[in-house]
Amino acid sequence: MVKDTGVVIRGSSLEGKKILFLVSGGIAAVESVRLSRQLRRHKAELTIMMSKEAEKIISPLALSWASGEKTLTDWNPEMQQLESYDSVLVAPATRNTISKHIHGIIDSPIMMALSAARGNGTPIVFVPSMHQDLFDDPVTGDLLKKISNEGNYCIIDSVKEGRRKQPSPAEIVAKLANISNSYLPNRKKIAITLGATRAPIDSVRAIQNASSGKTGWAIAEYLFMKGHDVHCIVGKTSASSSFKLPNIIRAGSPEEMLLQSIDMANAESKPDVWIHAAAVLDYSMNAEVGKRPSGQESWNIELKPTTKHISELSEHVGECIRIGFKLETNVSEEQLIKKSLDQISKYGVDAVVANLLEQIGEPESPRARLVYSDGSFQVLDNESDLCEELEKFISR
Repeated sequence: MVKDTGVVIRGSSLEGKKILFLVSGGIAAVESVRLSRQLRRHKAELTIMMSKEAEKIISPLALSWASGEKTLTDWNPEMQQLESYDSVLVAPATRNTISKHIHGIIDSPIMMALSAARGNGTPIVFVPSMHQDLFDDPVTGDLLKKISNEGNYCIIDSVKEGRRKQPSPAEIVAKLANISNSYLPNRKKIAITLGATRAPIDSVRAIQNASSGKTGWAIAEYLFMKGHDVHCIVGKTSASSSFKLPNIIRAGSPEEMLLQSIDMANAESKPDVWIHAAAVLDYSMNAEVGKRPSGQESWNIELKPTTKHISELSEHVGECIRIGFKLETNVSEEQLIKKSLDQISKYGVDAVVANLLEQIGEPESPRARLVYSDGSFQVLDNESDLCEELEKFISR
């Protein structure tokens, strides 16, 4: 076995999770090296198995290098594939592999591993990869329904170049982590507003907050990978998520974001948690009709206060955990904490993520302070610490 030690840890969502990674003989087996490394970036403990057909596409040595573990390719006396795992990942999952699993055929170590997983109730995640003609065959649809009916999962990408290709390694690992961690206690439905909002001043011009949405995306991704049911209401963003989150609503103006938030708060299944990370405009104006002509020496604009979302939502959200955000400039830390406590008292939120504008992006400065209703606070050094502490607070 040749071990690759050059994997940078990106997160801990699969820490302590034993994952059996099964590689069948689709052409997408070439992606298994990248997928193995992505699993390790999130601290998964891997056992790798390949089918004989997969060996025709990629070498077991390459997978051993990527995973840091011996790749199992044949029957062996220890039968490691029958051990207890937290999840089984089949990627790529050919239709042949899916069909044999559904019909209980055991003609290889991989099929025995799948049968054992079904027998002991281990979650199995299939990532189908095939030509669209095969995917459209009604038999394929029946097979995929049977997988769901068994309580297992399929990760399916959109059509690309006439094929159902495998999603990116980042998306597969994120969804696997969500599935694996969804069995943990105190998983919540979480609503997150993020990004900037924009308001017009005429038909072609607008004012907008200076917010990229980067922190909001990072929080949403982390909570999703920790097994929570995450719903994002997203304003204008220059940053993007590193994988495709499942529940995204776009709302670029303050009015749209508030309406979407109220709709979500009044839904039959209410969020258990609200994280108000969006930078909502505090001021806007009645936009002029048409385009104001260029070349004029000045343009006097009168801005008026906008509706405060965090206050307006109070009567709709019910009993839930609420986390606000506070950004100040040219104030001391003591003043920042006091302003955060004022927000907690005024709007009934449970905690506030507080920042000083001058410190954002500075390498030696704190990333944020997490202020609690009892007056205590934590100084957090980086975004990862912020995400981790928010998750602990939500899941307590």
